[in-house]
Amino acid sequence: MRRLEPLLRWLPFMVMMIVAVIDLLAGPTLGYLPLLALGPAFASLCCDVRGALLVGLIAVGLCVVLASYDGVLGHRANNMLLISLGGVTLASALASAVRQQRERELADVRTVAEVAQKVLLRPVPRSAGPLRVAVSYISAAAEARIGGDLYEVVTSPLGVRILVGDVQGKGLEAVETAAAVVGAFREAAYDEPDLTGVITRLQTSLDRVLSGERFVTAVIAELRDTRISLMSCGHPPPLAIGVDGGVHFVELPEPAPPLGMTDLVDVQPQVCDVAFAPGDQMLFYTDGVVEARDREGRFYPLQDRAFLLKEQSAEQALEDLRTDLVRHVGGPVADDAAMLLIRHR
Repeated sequence: MRRLEPLLRWLPFMVMMIVAVIDLLAGPTLGYLPLLALGPAFASLCCDVRGALLVGLIAVGLCVVLASYDGVLGHRANNMLLISLGGVTLASALASAVRQQRERELADVRTVAEVAQKVLLRPVPRSAGPLRVAVSYISAAAEARIGGDLYEVVTSPLGVRILVGDVQGKGLEAVETAAAVVGAFREAAYDEPDLTGVITRLQTSLDRVLSGERFVTAVIAELRDTRISLMSCGHPPPLAIGVDGGVHFVELPEPAPPLGMTDLVDVQPQVCDVAFAPGDQMLFYTDGVVEARDREGRFYPLQDRAFLLKEQSAEQALEDLRTDLVRHVGGPVADDAAMLLIRHR
């Protein structure tokens, strides 16, 4: 839309110029003069109130000049046309005023969203213990700043702890739930001695805010030296990229239900320990990544695209993967997509 703004700005003048040229070439006739109303009508799309009034004034002036050339100035039909142009101009100015008011309200909402983003999804540290960290977030709504996907990295006395999750649903309720999860994780990751305690704290916090059948999928990780412990609650498995070039999804031994549904299924998340040596990488992501479809309905082949993460800079590697994901979809993504990449230095 921004690319079209220069064209829209000149569109009212271009339309009136074309109408004037056609009328002059066609000779004395009234047939084309009503098309001058297109100028004020298009002005409501991009001009402010003064601009819309200016375009309307130019349209009226052109109508008088062309009507004089056509020999119909002062005729009843021409007088009605001038009155119509005045009415369209006033309507365009009113529409411009309403549009500007809505744009100001939208700007205020965006400002609030940006502040909320800084609180909820604050920038993760580029370095955490022995890790290099990079994050990418793609919102399904073009104008959105935040959504239901969440992530956090906390350096605790027991090691670096990581959270990546996805709230079921959209809108303000999803943002509120995501804020509760991130807030609980920031406290529990620093206090709890093990990941099971962290999961319990998250579930206790969600019990106070979840309603109906809402739930949160999440995966948490803890790095200690050259081992990384993982626990998943209904979340897609992370992608491990070894220093030797091997790529595989880390499948956990027994899947556990998402947070908010643990009372419905008697299955507790199990801790899975895997090697994570210097040079290894691990990509955490939400389902908006692997469920992204191209125009033919094919899912994004994340494992096949792991070679894009070989860039020396973690930020650039994740940006390359993000660009490839957007190219695969060929347009706006259908769901929020968050990715968090860690590298063992």
